[in-house]
Amino acid sequence: MPSRLSSLGLATLLYLPLDAPGATINRCEAPDGRITFTTMSCAIDESLSYQKVNPYRPGTNIPLAPQQQRQTSNLKIDHRDPLVVGRAVDKCANLISASERREAIINQRVIAGMTQKDVESALGKPDKISIRNSSTRYHYQAKRGRSASIEFDERGCTKGKAKSQTAKSPL
Repeated sequence: MPSRLSSLGLATLLYLPLDAPGATINRCEAPDGRITFTTMSCAIDESLSYQKVNPYRPGTNIPLAPQQQRQTSNLKIDHRDPLVVGRAVDKCANLISASERREAIINQRVIAGMTQKDVESALGKPDKISIRNSSTRYHYQAKRGRSASIEFDERGCTKGKAKSQTAKSPL
């Protein structure tokens, strides 16, 4: 059986206020405009003003600034879908879509229109890089009986017109 002291302590806890009382802190403003908030006193050359702080419980919605009523004119606004005027063009002239690129990288395949960065994401760092004129070639050595050689044009894109030209990962 609980003691009388613990029962009294539990009953006292039930009567404590749920909201924490506000605190007052000092707002000290220096001559150069610096502002310091402290519970201690301000320096001699600083001006002192008191600031009341109200701690709010989680989930409390308090408006920070009063909301202003906006008046609208009598014009009717025609709501339309946004119009896309331009779109991003990658250095490979958007030969493949983002979903095709993502699928090729996940399946460790190289398709025409991928950048050097895309190929490295799909197959890893090349074993050998050879550069001739304006084209670069990545060489992946035989691993488990497979090897691959991917050629890039002067813009750093895989060469080829058709999207179906693929090279499977040598891994």
